[in-house]
Amino acid sequence: MDIIAIDDPTDAQILEWHAVVVAAQAGDHADLPTLSQTSARMLARGPRKWAALDGVMAGVVWLRPPVEPGRAGEIDIHVRPEYRRGGVGTALLAVAADELRARGSGTVIAQVLAGTPAVPFLEAHGFRCVLTLRELLLRVADVDPDRLRALVEAGPPRYRLVRWTGTVPAELAGAFAAAKVAMSGPAAADQLRWDADRVREMAEMVAKRGDDLYTVAALHGDAVAGFTEVVVESANPARAAQYDTAVSPQHRGRRLGIWVKAAMLEWLRAERPEVTEIETDNADDNRHMLAVNAELGFGEQREYREYQAEVADLPV
Repeated sequence: MDIIAIDDPTDAQILEWHAVVVAAQAGDHADLPTLSQTSARMLARGPRKWAALDGVMAGVVWLRPPVEPGRAGEIDIHVRPEYRRGGVGTALLAVAADELRARGSGTVIAQVLAGTPAVPFLEAHGFRCVLTLRELLLRVADVDPDRLRALVEAGPPRYRLVRWTGTVPAELAGAFAAAKVAMSGPAAADQLRWDADRVREMAEMVAKRGDDLYTVAALHGDAVAGFTEVVVESANPARAAQYDTAVSPQHRGRRLGIWVKAAMLEWLRAERPEVTEIETDNADDNRHMLAVNAELGFGEQREYREYQAEVADLPV
């Protein structure tokens, strides 16, 4: 079994990489949406990647090293079902761990579907569960347009809605960055370093993938009191992805969360009628946002778990 880096994959390697991911997902949970080849091409040209070869590509590991000191790296491992329990996953984890150690990274996280072989694999290698996420799905056709309009019209006094596609308008960039910091909380603010440049960079990353970013925000004076973001992927425009939704602590209790999300739904219905579903996930302990999404009609699909490990404890 050879482990090779595929940071600059050929077209043939991308197709093999895609086949490994599809086979692994099909073996674990047959009703998962299949990764498209277009999405695979975008992902395969992203962060660091290695493949395990045994005549065919038996497994792959994808690693995003931390972009800033003090933050965790991210890892994703897929192994064909017929090659499991033979050391392929451990070998891929070890090579990614070596890269993290070389970069001085202290921790790494992995997100996996609950009830799949990934859970005991990670737990056997020193990972511990730090977060449980519920994946939710909204079918746009099931939302009553009259009720949606009523939610939008019920916005609180002294607040107003604004919206934009792509990069935040220059006059709102600072206020939007401040809302991102408030969303992250004081403990994470220094790590995330949200500022006007960073929010622009994040939007530019989405645009470079060929996807469309939509944002609706609630303003209170010059401050962004709350916001919601949705991305429509070029590869699969029928299913949009919910990104961040947040309300600054001093503005909570005024139903701003459901207000901006209802306005987003109404906008997408008019602007992007091809969007038939919106998927999101919420932490299991985020009761407020779970209630907001339930009120809008989101239904639970799956449970994911986020695991974290100390890099020093990973195999060598």
